[in-house]
Amino acid sequence: MPHSGKGAAADPGRRLLSLYHLYRLTIGLAMVLLVASDLHSDLLQMSSPEWFRRAAGFYLLFNLAAAFALRQPHERQLTALAFCDIILLLVLFYCAGGTPSGIGTMMVISVAIANILLKRHMGLLLAAVASIGLVLLTFRLSLSYPAASSQFVQAGALGALSFTAALLVQSLISRLQASETLARERARDVANLEELNALILQRMRTGILVIDGQQRVMLANQGAQNLLGKSALVGAELASECPELMSRLEQWRDNPTLRPDALTATPSSPALQASFTPLQQGNAQNLLIFLEDLSQVAQQAQQLKLASLGRLTAGIAHEIRNPLGAISHAAQLLEESEALDGPDRRLAQIIQDHSRRMNLIIENVLQLSRRRQAEPQLLDLKYWIYRFVGEYRTRLNANQTLHVEADGQNLQTRMDPNQLIQVLSNLVQNGLRYSAQRHAQAQVWLKLYCDRHSDLPVLEVHDDGPGVPPDNEQHIFEPFFTTDSQGTGLGLYLSRELCESNQARLDYLPGKEGGSCFRIVFAHRRKLG
Repeated sequence: MPHSGKGAAADPGRRLLSLYHLYRLTIGLAMVLLVASDLHSDLLQMSSPEWFRRAAGFYLLFNLAAAFALRQPHERQLTALAFCDIILLLVLFYCAGGTPSGIGTMMVISVAIANILLKRHMGLLLAAVASIGLVLLTFRLSLSYPAASSQFVQAGALGALSFTAALLVQSLISRLQASETLARERARDVANLEELNALILQRMRTGILVIDGQQRVMLANQGAQNLLGKSALVGAELASECPELMSRLEQWRDNPTLRPDALTATPSSPALQASFTPLQQGNAQNLLIFLEDLSQVAQQAQQLKLASLGRLTAGIAHEIRNPLGAISHAAQLLEESEALDGPDRRLAQIIQDHSRRMNLIIENVLQLSRRRQAEPQLLDLKYWIYRFVGEYRTRLNANQTLHVEADGQNLQTRMDPNQLIQVLSNLVQNGLRYSAQRHAQAQVWLKLYCDRHSDLPVLEVHDDGPGVPPDNEQHIFEPFFTTDSQGTGLGLYLSRELCESNQARLDYLPGKEGGSCFRIVFAHRRKLG
């Protein structure tokens, strides 16, 4: 229990002090009323009635003044108040004629209350003062009034009762203090655990949402806000903030056994997999939603797929390339024969061309299967892009032009630079080839900027060629799909695989003014200060 006005003990100590004031005022008022009603002469065998009347009035006035002056439980003031109260009660005890007055019992109660507010040694000292005072005043009364000699046993019993009350109260107070300390420690531990859980919840990459029965978001961690591309979700309606997620929720409610389809919250956000779990909180039926980023899962699956492809191609490449080399060599020898006429030479040339094409396909597949795992590095994209363009321009023909445009921000991202070179070289080469189909001067534009919605770096590769027919747009990233008779159909497939292994995205967009646009959205972004 409190002995000072510090910390959490201040309010309980103030309430106990108020009760102590109220108890003393009640005793003082009762004595004053008893004196005013002239019943004191019948109820009390007073040794000094006039002094009792004065002492009762002074006791009431003193307690009134103490109640107004002492409102904060400070230790020294409490000690002085308790001792003054016991001394005044001893005076009243003597004036009222000793133990028959019943004031000794009131003194025991005051000692018990004071021991709640005082420290252990001061509480026992107060009980000792009360006990010694009762015995000495009873002895003093016995000298003046021989009949008071029979009160020694009662006075001693009241003294012993004062010590018993003090010890009992202090024992209870010690247990209460231990329980209070333990409760505070448990509350502190719970608060620390809640803070830790909240920190873990906010730092988790998995998105976590809690919605109520009206489909309003009650809780959303930072991961959910990042995945959904929202700055604030708590209190908002799920249907208005993310219709795609609401649609998956309806699918789950129609058939909870089926896994909902993947969703994309914004055009630049990754594919997400939502899972739903009912959450019973009291009488409220809420819903817990987990959002998983499928890009990491896709990356792991991609690594397994490439490893399987590598084992397959390593096993058959030797068996294919040996007969292919024999066919090519035989066609070359046949083409050099002087006895071969024009049409036969044309057939031999076709064999040579298709042999080289098959060999190129095998080389691309082997390159894909042998591709090392991505080793991302921190790249300053603007500096890196300008350096790439400068090196690439040295290999261009006179009828080829490569433009570059970057915004004023210095952006960093994490990606394997060698694999990024491979991707951009392939995209620029394709763009120049298709641009040359419509223009004498083939041109490709590189545009680097930061997407204002996702805050991620974006690199676009534009050309002014014929573009991709709408029917072919969904197939251009499939392996071995090509509209060029000389192409292998693995360039764009390999480029997308390389981007995904770095957690980036490669997408195709039709050009606004014709042509094609391939957009790379990097997965990480860091802005230089």
